[in-house]
Amino acid sequence: MPVIAREPAERVWMRRTRAGDLAAWLGWLIGVAVTVMCFQFISDRTIWGFVWDAPTQAADLLQRSVPPRWSYVHELWRAMWDTLNIATLGTVLAIVVAVPVAFLAAHNTTPSILLARPVALFVIVASRSVNSLIWALILVIIFGPGMLAGILAIALRSIGFVGKLLYEAIEEIDPAQVEAVTATGAGRAQVLAWGIVPQVMPAFAGISVFRWDINIREATVLGLVGAGGIGMQLQASINVLAWPQVSMILILILGTVVVSEWLSARVRHAII
Repeated sequence: MPVIAREPAERVWMRRTRAGDLAAWLGWLIGVAVTVMCFQFISDRTIWGFVWDAPTQAADLLQRSVPPRWSYVHELWRAMWDTLNIATLGTVLAIVVAVPVAFLAAHNTTPSILLARPVALFVIVASRSVNSLIWALILVIIFGPGMLAGILAIALRSIGFVGKLLYEAIEEIDPAQVEAVTATGAGRAQVLAWGIVPQVMPAFAGISVFRWDINIREATVLGLVGAGGIGMQLQASINVLAWPQVSMILILILGTVVVSEWLSARVRHAII
């Protein structure tokens, strides 16, 4: 009796397996539960009367801030110049430290995978883990109020940013160029100068300008904790409830940030 071969059952495409669907639903359930718990936690500690009154208070504050005190701008130029200096000097100091740290952190340039690289990575992570405002608070206690604390706060925060992006750029270079320079009999320093540095220079320039742009914004608030710059004028005006002066300071900060954003974009475009 002839045997009739059965056609294989048609497979039905499924996005996930049954176990995958259960895991996805479980994840959504946990997410919703955590969200509800967080909302309940915040709700219990929120004075909702203040929340409902917030639009009225905001409108009143805006009314008292308009028009800005335009004549006050003449007293702000020096403070804004200090802010720009804090951002610029802090960025330069960070670059000086971050460049060797980045070369020590990159696996293709570090002299020691077991010792130098972990130390360099720790420096990068430690720098990025602490906000510049926290650095400023600590440094104001150590060095006292003034620009020095602001410059060091910007630098300590920027080392991790510049170092991380730069060491990633170093690790992504084309090894063929390095091999070509090495094949000529060049030493380690010559390979670094002619095989690696030219490849990372565009990225290095873009990272530096981008970080300088960020630091201008961060430097504007360091004065709130006594680290110099326009933030000290802002804090003084808020303390005496001089809202027209506050609005003038905010307008000046906004204009400076817009100009720095435009300038950094043009420089990055010209370099990269």
